[in-house]
Amino acid sequence: MKMEDIAKIAQVSKSAVSLALSGKPGIGSETRERILRIAREMGYSAKPRSTAAPDKTSKTLVFLVITNLGIVLEEYYQQPFFRELIHFVEDRCRTKGYSVIFSSVDMEHFERDVRAAAEDYRHSPVILLGTNLSREQIAVISAKLPQLVVLDTCFDTLPVHFIEINNAMGAYQAGSHLCDIGHLDIGYVASNVRIHNFEERKAGFMGALRERGVEIAPGRMFSVAPTILSSQESMRQQLEACLHSEGKLPTALFCECDYIAISAMKTLAELGYRVPEDISVIGFDNISESVIVTPELTTIHVEKEKMAQLAVDLLTDSAEWSSDARIKTRVDTRFVERLSTSAPAVAATGTGATGTTGATGGHLYTYDSADDIQIYGI
Repeated sequence: MKMEDIAKIAQVSKSAVSLALSGKPGIGSETRERILRIAREMGYSAKPRSTAAPDKTSKTLVFLVITNLGIVLEEYYQQPFFRELIHFVEDRCRTKGYSVIFSSVDMEHFERDVRAAAEDYRHSPVILLGTNLSREQIAVISAKLPQLVVLDTCFDTLPVHFIEINNAMGAYQAGSHLCDIGHLDIGYVASNVRIHNFEERKAGFMGALRERGVEIAPGRMFSVAPTILSSQESMRQQLEACLHSEGKLPTALFCECDYIAISAMKTLAELGYRVPEDISVIGFDNISESVIVTPELTTIHVEKEKMAQLAVDLLTDSAEWSSDARIKTRVDTRFVERLSTSAPAVAATGTGATGTTGATGGHLYTYDSADDIQIYGI
């Protein structure tokens, strides 16, 4: 019986099993008990260990997460984006001869838990998942943990190593794609939890539209929860309100993350709309679920593996710590076109036939599928 077997039976990640068996925080009590029960029943010999600090002579790296704050949930290791990021961190550590300890700080006990983490890990290299953290919170943590790299956010005025996504570039790619295939009536689906990444994505997307003379009307701005993969009643209500006031939905929706995009697609299906025939949808992150949904999701690929490698290498390269200079790295994104987006002519007719004409966003278009040409007029 291996940890992988326990993870499969308990339907959790290997990281969750490691946390449960080591007695570390970072998972819910019910999940921990389920894992330990399965381990006992299957005769797994390892016993939960204490939460003592790592042996100073061992090659150990700490992955630290602040939970119950914004979009990072208590069981963060089951959230697709973070699950993939953790997998790549573990892989890179393994190739460098390091083991990984997972630790979490409950936001409800921020000062107490950060103090405890500092006592345990002050002499250890630490990757801090910064997705949901403010500048002030990172400043407090960095003052107590000198060997720190913050992953998935950046604050230029802090003397800390940061590795982040080029969020503005990714959203710019998304906006460019929708405009370039002919969308003029575009909706924006934002997270109702605001973080650094989402603000940068909004700026990048709006910049792409502004360059092309396209604006998003106030009635085309929506806001939903960012951590729900199923349809959302709040999304349904906002779409229905848009239909009531505008008489139609946008021809395309940009969603600030794949979670929101998948949720939007399911909500649209419940309302009787087809993607992309009636409305195109594009997401951001390229989580594994983006190729499981139907249709497969057009999205922005985040180089999670590269980000993990950079973070681990920065911490394990002792030469980097001989200098007081700190590094801020932004990793570019890649646009991934799949089946959830199409030209608005196709969305209007569902056929894409040669010579199709229609109206979108107050403009008249003609679409010729043979030559892939859209001609616009007022």
